[in-house]
Amino acid sequence: MTKTTVFLQAINDVKDFVTIVMHYDFDIDLVSGRYAVDAKSIMGIFSLDLSKPIQLNAHTDDADKFLKEIERFIVK
Repeated sequence: MTKTTVFLQAINDVKDFVTIVMHYDFDIDLVSGRYAVDAKSIMGIFSLDLSKPIQLNAHTDDADKFLKEIERFIVK
């Protein structure tokens, strides 16, 4: 599993993020506090507190291409 932290500040960020995530066939979860949602679900993402960075868990060991695509959302 690959873990990182992302920050989705605006509605367009969420839309762009989900569009990218949908291209991958492995499971990707977003975790905020005790809530975890499918990163491919726009409604699920909007149920989280988007005012803070969110932990991303990608259930794959080969996430290099994926991480490169979502680089602009990753908190450094």
